[in-house]
Amino acid sequence: MAEFDVAHLRIQGVDVVICFLGSSFDHKSQEEQQQTQAALQICSGNAGLAGNVVLVWQDSFGRFKFLAPPNQHPFFKTADFHQLHRQINKRLTCG
Repeated sequence: MAEFDVAHLRIQGVDVVICFLGSSFDHKSQEEQQQTQAALQICSGNAGLAGNVVLVWQDSFGRFKFLAPPNQHPFFKTADFHQLHRQINKRLTCG
């Protein structure tokens, strides 16, 4: 079973499940990242969490990275990783 810290938020009227991943996620291929996002979308839905799953992480240089639906890019391009991290309010268990 894998566990993820998540911030289940309503941002600009849209439910979002923000999943925090480690820096090693940055080294995965785009296909692997998308597969992870799809699996976590299913897992979060099964856990009763409404909204799009957005994956966030910091690369090895501490830069903020995200994988989100295109309509949510403007918000996440201006978001601060540490501020989002302080919003963690759930633990998602997938397996």
